[in-house]
Amino acid sequence: MAYLLHELIEDQVNANPDAPALLFKDEHIDYARLKHAITGFANGLMEADIAPGERVAVYLPKQPEAVYGMFGAAAAGATFVPVNPVLKSKQVRHILTHCEARVLLTSTHRLPLLRNVLQHCPVLHTVVLVDGPADESATTGLQKTFIDYARFSASHTAREHHRRIDTDMAAIFYTSGSTGNAKGVVLSHRNLRVGAHSVAEYLGNTASDRLLAVLPLSFDAGFSQLTTAFSVGACVALMDYLIARDVLRALSHYGITGMAAVPPLWQQMQDLDWPAEVRSTLRYITNTGGALPPATTRKLQAALPSTSIYLMYGLTEAFRSTYLPPELAATRPDSIGKAVPSARIHVINASGRECAVDEPGELVHRGPLVSMGYWRDPEKTAERFKPWPGQPAGIPLREIAVWSGDQVRRDADGYLYFISRSDAMIKTSGYRVSPTEVEDAVTESGLVQQCIALGLPHAGLGQAILLVASPSPGVNDITTLSQQITQHCQRELPNFMVPRAVVVLESLPSNQNGKVDRRALSETYTDFFKVPPE
Repeated sequence: MAYLLHELIEDQVNANPDAPALLFKDEHIDYARLKHAITGFANGLMEADIAPGERVAVYLPKQPEAVYGMFGAAAAGATFVPVNPVLKSKQVRHILTHCEARVLLTSTHRLPLLRNVLQHCPVLHTVVLVDGPADESATTGLQKTFIDYARFSASHTAREHHRRIDTDMAAIFYTSGSTGNAKGVVLSHRNLRVGAHSVAEYLGNTASDRLLAVLPLSFDAGFSQLTTAFSVGACVALMDYLIARDVLRALSHYGITGMAAVPPLWQQMQDLDWPAEVRSTLRYITNTGGALPPATTRKLQAALPSTSIYLMYGLTEAFRSTYLPPELAATRPDSIGKAVPSARIHVINASGRECAVDEPGELVHRGPLVSMGYWRDPEKTAERFKPWPGQPAGIPLREIAVWSGDQVRRDADGYLYFISRSDAMIKTSGYRVSPTEVEDAVTESGLVQQCIALGLPHAGLGQAILLVASPSPGVNDITTLSQQITQHCQRELPNFMVPRAVVVLESLPSNQNGKVDRRALSETYTDFFKVPPE
């Protein structure tokens, strides 16, 4: 039985080594080949003198080498850090320096973006490139070892991999909060392994399943497509898409039986003409990254009458928390369901007691899915990860639970309903965006004196970002300021962080403490992105 993350694959090699594990374009990779590639990368890390727990960052789109790198790091006894491939230099620099990555797996065409980043990563010593050796002009003066992937993963002198146990850290997933840069959520082998089995249990996954991976592997839910499949010997098709119709074609081409996506993608797909072969093959779909609007759920049910729809809720700090059984999607479309296997979910009021029926309270998650906290951030960890108050007083070591910051209620039948977040974090297109990170990027432009990034209701994105700003004293022409700010954001931020619109005011309102009144602005512009009825 697997106790460590990479042992999920070893179990499948022992059971059925020729079974398909990964599909990529027209390439089929079986479990035996997957294990061989993972071992090769792990051996390369040992040759590079990686120490136990040291960080290996992976900055690639969804391709086999990304999978080899992440699982290879775990096999070597290191810690993998998946970096979203759409992030730009500032965000990548923060992650690489914050986690103190020692090795980076990436590609040559990303080196121009990374050049300035790598200059600020003194502990990063090795850069592995999946598409051949780097041009000398791209690496001059960087004082790093650049090596092509094939050579790095070639046969090495056998060195024993570092011994780890299931409570050792395996990964750091970066996720944005309501303030500052992205936080690194530390996950153990146990977190990831139990999470894989928990999801596979309620989704009913088997070795006959084929899952389509459209979510970034830097998302816990995206990475889960791999672990869930590997836990039962199923197969994953890796795909980066441009438009919703690309996804539909992939569902047909690969004979996909299960797929997870964020609400905006489901909303783009709900009105498409679904091919008969997809409707007969697609066993289930799931949502992540925000609530699926009931209208979208109904349209998907009509388009896919034989497909089960799982409505889910989760947070990176504890992976998956709840799910709604498909048979209840029609009668409880606004519910986030009940606890997933291996989790206990409580609703706690301000007095620290369990809430009564329909009483709003904070969702608190207990169990083996609770992560190890935020990397190098004890203060934020203490805010979110707290002792569970319901534990018997006679137990000296207190159990730590995740306090989600989300307000929910529980009905008389035990089903949970999301109410709101207690912080200002923005959730757009399935991404969690820190308003402070957007505001800092805009302020650095020198164009504004003050600015506030708001997450406002949007039919297609869940929330869209509206930037409200006052001009810098040196800006004379404010007629083009909105356009200038947008262009600056497009240069400095990934697309999902770029404000959907910019409003310029002479000055921003202040509250009684002299701070910009974010709440007043949010109330003023709450309907900004709402489309008027026809």
